[in-house]
Order: sequence, then structure tokens, then C-alpha cells
Amino acid sequence: MKFEEVKNFVNGSFKPGSSDKTHAVISPLDGETLSTFKESTMADLNEIIEHAQKAQKAWQKVTLKERVQVFYRYKQLLEKNNAELTEIIYRENGKIHGEAKAEIDKAIELTEFACSLPQFVNGENMEVSRGVYCSSTRHPLGVVASIVPFNFPSMVPHWTVVNAIALGNAMILKPSEAVPISSQYIARLLKEAGLPDGLFNIVNGTQSTVENICDHPEIKAVTFVGSTKVAKIVYQRASQNLKQVLALGGAKNHIILLPDAHPDMASSNIVASMSGCAGQRCMAAATLLAVGNCDSILDKLIGDALKIQCGTTLGAVISKAAKERIENYITEAEQQGAKILLDGRNTIVPGKENGFYVGPTIIDYATTDMRVAKEEIFGPVLTIVRVKTIDEALAIENANPYGNACSVFTQSGGLANYVTENASAGMCGVNIGVPVPREPF
Repeated sequence: MKFEEVKNFVNGSFKPGSSDKTHAVISPLDGETLSTFKESTMADLNEIIEHAQKAQKAWQKVTLKERVQVFYRYKQLLEKNNAELTEIIYRENGKIHGEAKAEIDKAIELTEFACSLPQFVNGENMEVSRGVYCSSTRHPLGVVASIVPFNFPSMVPHWTVVNAIALGNAMILKPSEAVPISSQYIARLLKEAGLPDGLFNIVNGTQSTVENICDHPEIKAVTFVGSTKVAKIVYQRASQNLKQVLALGGAKNHIILLPDAHPDMASSNIVASMSGCAGQRCMAAATLLAVGNCDSILDKLIGDALKIQCGTTLGAVISKAAKERIENYITEAEQQGAKILLDGRNTIVPGKENGFYVGPTIIDYATTDMRVAKEEIFGPVLTIVRVKTIDEALAIENANPYGNACSVFTQSGGLANYVTENASAGMCGVNIGVPVPREPF
């Protein structure tokens, strides 16, 4: 399956970047080249911003109630084209079809959220003294940008795109160079829904494009989702240029497993968390802190993981480089004395021999100083660290430099509360492998 050349979306039309650098878009499923794109220059970004500013000035004068009508129509188009959009994610990202469809369903849900904005985005009126009133009103910033990752090429853009435009801004989307095809269809459907030209724009590129976005004085706010290393760079660079910045980085999520956990529920949830989307999500279970004797549950965990089949119930990782990096982590842990209970290295899917697959992997008897126990692997790998007490488990979780998520599996309400009250992670789950709330930004 081939796609036409990926292009920037400028003032309602597709236009290639003006750089002489061309990049290939490779399918993780089988190594096939799906498309190509030309990298963008600062001149390309300047052109986009010039049109976006003109469109935004007119758009901010439209009432919020009228603006969201576009997204009611857009939601219907997402629903109508669900199967095609699912297939695109499957091809360019490597997810299995069920996961790809779930991502489009989430994009629809996030669009519904944007449609509801008129119900609660209001100003305030306060009587600050007798006969003296103070009012606050909300105003759009102008031109804003979102830099999004490869792992959710449709869902993550919908965290910001629909909200920012509904609230009166013009949006520039910089998709991941690994998965830029989905954004082309977002642009087409928004235009079909009646969004005025210039309000949604796409700029394709790599590091230099991100730097141009961070530096451009006419971009008033930037959101970023990706690795912590790059998130810090984007935050520092963009904020130094006086932009509002929301930068979301990586994760190393801990699951605390207590001996009294329900074996079936704990095992199925933990396996789904570590292997869903091939482990390429910031909410994936990464390190399992097994408190005391949990051997019977761990045995079941291995049995459930063995049922996973690459290419059918487990998708590919994003690239050959990612596959090599993940497998290097596993090899290093083995060399350091950890025990590989289930080994996903050197996985080949028949008929897709050139695809980038890592099978489900479970590593036991890891120690906290090993990289597999403390660094984000971003693959279907679960590292088990055995501890004696719940407080020892919490000490490891709280020493984690990442602050994303923590879960506990137990049948004791008191122990569950103890973990959620004392864990430092921003999101805590009880008997759930992916403790994520609704997440529009």
C-alpha cells in the first residue's frame, strides 16, 4: 500500500517543503516505503504563519458557539472515515488494527470534548467591593503550535488541535517524521468540515523544524509530547523566547504487585499494559515491583504473555533502530545477571520478515541500578524487581525521576489507599494497568 507524497498544509492547500532534504516514511510492519516528504525551511514556516495570522484575526471574532459547529461536522467525518483512518495508522505506525481503531475512537471522543467548550469556558464576574465589580474574559493567543510524537499519530494531535482552534487560535501541527501520513487526512477532513483556510496548518520536518517553531516570535504557545531529553530542550528554548509551553516527557511507570492480588485480574492487566501498542506509550507498565512471594501470580503472568502473537495481537515497534535499542537493553540486563523469563529478541513474523518486531519480554531478578529498571525502554518489556516490603517498593517508586504513573494490585482497600497516598507519581491506579484519565490539553 503506497501513499502520495506527504506535504505541508498551507492556507488550505498542500505544498511540499522547500528544502532539498527528502525523507522516507517506512512502514514498521514490513519495512516498505510508504511515502516521502521534503523537509521544511524557515521560509516555509514564515509563509504558514503569515496566512495563519490573517485567518486567526477573523476567526477570533466568531463566537465560540459558532466556531465549534465545525467540529460537530468534523466528528461526523471522523466517524464516517474511521476504517480508512484506522488502516493508515496500522500501516504507518505498526499497531494492530484494534489498537489503531481505538486511537481513532479516542480522537472522536476528544473532538466531542472540544464541541462542549461553550458550556464551561466562560469568564467571571466578581463583586470586589460594594458597587465595584471585576470581570475576567478569555482571549485566544493567536498562532500556536503542537509538536507530536510517533506513537499516537492521531490521538495526540487531537489533545490540542481541536481545542486550540475552537478557542479562537490558529494551529500549526508538526507531526513526527516517522508517521506524517495521518496528519494529511486530519487536514483534509477539517477542510471538508468547513474550517476556514489558514487555521490548521502542517509543517513537516525534523530537528531543525522543531527549532524554528521554538524560535519563531509569532508563535505564542507550543505543546510537545516526546522523550524527556527533547521535552527539556523544547521547554527551555521555547520559554526563553517567551512562549507558553506545555512539554510532556517520558515515563518509567511502576506497578506494585502485592501477594494478595487477584491472580487473573492482575496478570491480564499487567500483560496488557506492558504489551499494548508494543509498549510504545508513556502509560505502559515498565517495572513490576513484586512485594514478597508473588511467584504464583508471576507464573500466570508468563503464561498470559506467551499467548501474545507478534503480527496479530502485538504490533511492530516503530523502526529498525528502535528494535535494536530495545534488544540491546534486554541483552545488557542478561549480561548483568538478570534472568530472561520470556525473550522477545530476534522475533520474525512470517510474511513480514523485514518488519520491526520485538516479542513480549519479561525480565526477572533485576536490580534498581540496571538500566532496564530505571530507563524508559519503550517496547514490550516488563522488568521485575523483587522487594520485601511495600515501603521498599514505594521508596523505589518515589526515587523515580519520572512522575507519570504508578499502579498497585491488591485486594486490600487499606493497602491500596496507602500506596496512592504515598506514591509520588502524578497518576495512581488501583487494580488497573493503565491509570490514565481523560486527557484533553
